[in-house]
Amino acid sequence: MIRDIDRLIGAVHPEGRASHVRAPGTLVVHTTWKHWPCLFPQHGPGRKHERAIRLEAWQEDVVRAFPADFLRGLFHSDGARVNNWATRIVAGQRKRYDYPRWQFSNRSEDIMALCCWALDLAEVPWRRSGPWTVSVSRRGAVGRLDELIGPKS
Repeated sequence: MIRDIDRLIGAVHPEGRASHVRAPGTLVVHTTWKHWPCLFPQHGPGRKHERAIRLEAWQEDVVRAFPADFLRGLFHSDGARVNNWATRIVAGQRKRYDYPRWQFSNRSEDIMALCCWALDLAEVPWRRSGPWTVSVSRRGAVGRLDELIGPKS
């Protein structure tokens, strides 16, 4: 993922270079450029869930053309692939079922809506499993999301 980010930064801003800063439990990829706000006008002061997050028309066109890439960014930043479980009574016996699931969590309703829209574009069934959580739990849908975005690294 770090190599992908470095490559993308170089493609968008060839004169720029990313620096890597170690922090507890993570590696922060950082770069500065006065034109980043032109590419990401959603960035700004304050918490994401306290301000509007809207895509520009050209950004919507990009997401429509490449929903998997958009979903990859969302799920790699604010998502998780987890093992979920449920119990059922089968022939009088309680049986436990374990299954994989993708979850995306964000407190911004705008970002949640963008995630759901991109899942719809990619034809991946989803549901809201909590006020800040979108879940992809059906076997086929989990497999499709695995194909589209790859493992979370």
